[in-house]
Amino acid sequence: MGKDKEKGVITIFYRFSKDQLKEINLTEWQEQEDGIAVLNGKEWEKMTDIRANYLLGQREDNIHFCKLESHSDYLFGTFHIPVKGHYRKNNGFAFYILERKIIFIDDTGIVENEIKKVRERRIRQGYTLERFLYDFLISLIDDDLLYLSSIEKKIAEMEERILESEAKDFNYEMLRLKKEISRMHRYYSQMTDMGEMLQENEMEFLDKKEVTCFGVFTDRAGRLREETQVLREYAMQVQDVYQSEIGIRQNDVMKVLTVVTTVFLPLTLIAGWYGMNFAYMPELAWEYGYPAVVLLSVLVVVVSLRIFKRKKYL
Repeated sequence: MGKDKEKGVITIFYRFSKDQLKEINLTEWQEQEDGIAVLNGKEWEKMTDIRANYLLGQREDNIHFCKLESHSDYLFGTFHIPVKGHYRKNNGFAFYILERKIIFIDDTGIVENEIKKVRERRIRQGYTLERFLYDFLISLIDDDLLYLSSIEKKIAEMEERILESEAKDFNYEMLRLKKEISRMHRYYSQMTDMGEMLQENEMEFLDKKEVTCFGVFTDRAGRLREETQVLREYAMQVQDVYQSEIGIRQNDVMKVLTVVTTVFLPLTLIAGWYGMNFAYMPELAWEYGYPAVVLLSVLVVVVSLRIFKRKKYL
């Protein structure tokens, strides 16, 4: 890699050379009209010469969302990228866009990996800063549609489990998926806004002819945002199905309890009637009184069940 060890600082620099990104050292980078610098936080603090030249601030701290700010001498932005599959973990880094140069401040290694992906692709002739920035942004969301498809598959599997009455820990799993969908939706919304600002090119740090490519990125990020919205609605529908299924099961339980209660009501009446023990109740002294009451009770149960079955309550 293009590394510079001056003053104990290790940095990575690139310049645009026809159809490739060429690694260079700090001195060559400073002499170039355009180029890319990738620094970590400690290196950035030590690069006082670059910071003094461009009068850049230290607002790359405490990154919580994707944004792009326009200033008179530079553009400043941050990326807050969700780690897929870990809904509480995010990676962030900052960047500055100067006239024909980009400086990344990154402690995560994401920038270097994404630049590596960009370099492995076929770079067209006359590669420019705008084209690199477009390729870099596209690389950040390149595989996200597959990830969203995997979330949709999980929701579909949960829906099938509901219908099969095997939805164990449904609420916990659905809550986790809904949080993941929400943060991805927020991420794509912020990326869409960033693409629109780059396309507007208000301070004209970018070439007017090249900024049209950011419209493609904006459209792609917008489609991913719409996809997350569809997933959000799908998750809500599946949750409604789960609640409906619980309601149906509760109704079934209440139906059984109602039938049992209704069947035993006449039996309770008979038991209460003959439990009064009045002195002149003829059945008390009758030889077949007990078998007759048993037979009557069985008859009541059978007749009640046949009526319920005919009415399709069972």
